[in-house]
Amino acid sequence: MVVFVRTIILYIFVTLAMRLMGKRQIGELQPFELVVALMLSELATLPMQDTAIPLIHGIIPILTLMTLEILISFLTLKVEFFRKLFCGTPDILIKHGKVSEEELRRQRFNLDDLIEELRMMGYLDIADIEYAILETSGKLSIIPKAEKSPATREDLNLNHQSVKLPVSIILDGVLNKKNLSITGHDLNWLMENLKSKGIEDIKDVFIAMIDSKGNLFIQRRDKDEEKNKK
Repeated sequence: MVVFVRTIILYIFVTLAMRLMGKRQIGELQPFELVVALMLSELATLPMQDTAIPLIHGIIPILTLMTLEILISFLTLKVEFFRKLFCGTPDILIKHGKVSEEELRRQRFNLDDLIEELRMMGYLDIADIEYAILETSGKLSIIPKAEKSPATREDLNLNHQSVKLPVSIILDGVLNKKNLSITGHDLNWLMENLKSKGIEDIKDVFIAMIDSKGNLFIQRRDKDEEKNKK
């Protein structure tokens, strides 16, 4: 029982600490953020496994790392020196269609990895690339040469409309009244549309949403799923 309670407490503290680090994915963490994440997991594991270690000995280091991470994040946000120190700077691996051997060696980035990254992003020829930049997060950004860039609607002198964000109204049989009001429609409008699809109950809807074009998309639950819900 003691281990169970200690685990819950430490889980809450680690979750709060990770939440303070923002919404980045692991692959997008800066080096100092990744170090903090690894240390947090290690600090939380020890008090959970060994009940002889006072719980406070796990909580205090976690709070310390939380404070340190917030401080470093603030410094990297406001001061360029600390931003370069903790986050580094982007590096150009390809410039004007030519690979920089020096940068590849410095970043310990081999040609096979580079070519694989380019293929995954839809670029088969190095000569088609104006710049390939290795960002501080480890991601590779590609800027193709002007003649190899995809044509836009503006380039083709085509009319274009602003794209709207899709809004989910029903998810897994649950109505989101707030989102429904955002779309400018009411429950009567929704029920009329559902009935036109042969659906009488909101619980029978798996997903209903207003798409980016302003159209209502409705998908009914599978019959087996409907039976299980009932």
